[in-house]
Amino acid sequence: MGRFVEGADRNQATLLPECLDDFIAEDNPIRVVDAFVDELDLASLGFDGATPAITGRPSYHPAVLLKIYIYGYLNRVQSSRRLERECQRNAIGSRL
Repeated sequence: MGRFVEGADRNQATLLPECLDDFIAEDNPIRVVDAFVDELDLASLGFDGATPAITGRPSYHPAVLLKIYIYGYLNRVQSSRRLERECQRNAIGSRL
């Protein structure tokens, strides 16, 4: 078991389309957010959860949560409940 809660693998083959990454258009801004956050060194920026604890339930990786928050700011989604719905509706959770 991993040290963080893992989402679905973007390259995992599915029925249609071939992989989850194909759900996101090439010009979608979430691709920029994904690449930007992946390049950040979260531990040096003060994200305490970037290094997982040995005990307890696995947490969500801080990079995934940061990507979702940035997505919310870009799309003027301020409520955490609306962010959850957006993740399910738009499959951004699979991209992030």
